[in-house]
Amino acid sequence: MRVEVTVRPQAHENKVEKTDTGFKVWTTAPAREGRANEAIIQFIAEYLDTAPSNIKILRGHTSHKKLVEIA
Repeated sequence: MRVEVTVRPQAHENKVEKTDTGFKVWTTAPAREGRANEAIIQFIAEYLDTAPSNIKILRGHTSHKKLVEIA
């Protein structure tokens, strides 16, 4: 399954919200050195109760809008 994810790095809290097209993720992690991307994968995995290895960012590694594949 492929979903769109909108990301807000350096937020005040960590939060995941389901939308019509995918997810909105707020993370306190900075958008440097892939830290926010790692946090996003972790939060979505916890939200869906799956392993982080089942989630992969396909497009948008340096963007606020990402395409994520969930196995």
